[in-house]
Amino acid sequence: MKLLLDTHILLWSLSGSEELPTRIKKALEKKSNDLWLSPITTWEMLILCEKGRIRVDHKDPVKWIKKILKTLPLKEAPLNHEVAIRSRQIDLPHQDPADRFIVATALVYDLKLLT
Repeated sequence: MKLLLDTHILLWSLSGSEELPTRIKKALEKKSNDLWLSPITTWEMLILCEKGRIRVDHKDPVKWIKKILKTLPLKEAPLNHEVAIRSRQIDLPHQDPADRFIVATALVYDLKLLT
C-alpha cells in the first residue's frame, strides 16, 4: 500500500509519541507498504521549528530534516501544477495551505493519507 504521511504522523513517529494510533504505527512498520512524503511536510516542519512549536535535538533544523529524509525509507511525492490546482478544488473545513497541499498530493498520486 502507498501511504502519505502528514506532518503530525511523521513527527509522532519520530518521537515515539503515544499519540500515534496503533493502527498507523503498524502500517508504518509493515515492510510491504511504501511510505511517501510531500515537500510541504518538510516546509511545515521547518516552520514549526522556527516558531518554537517543536523542539529538535539537533541545533540546525535543516540538517535534522535532511538526516530524516536520508535515513528513513520515504519516497518524495513532488509538488507540481496538478497538486497546486487540486489543492484549490478540494472541499476542506479550513483553509490551511499545508493541509490542502498534503490532501491534494494524496489525491493526485493515489496515496492513502495517514493523518
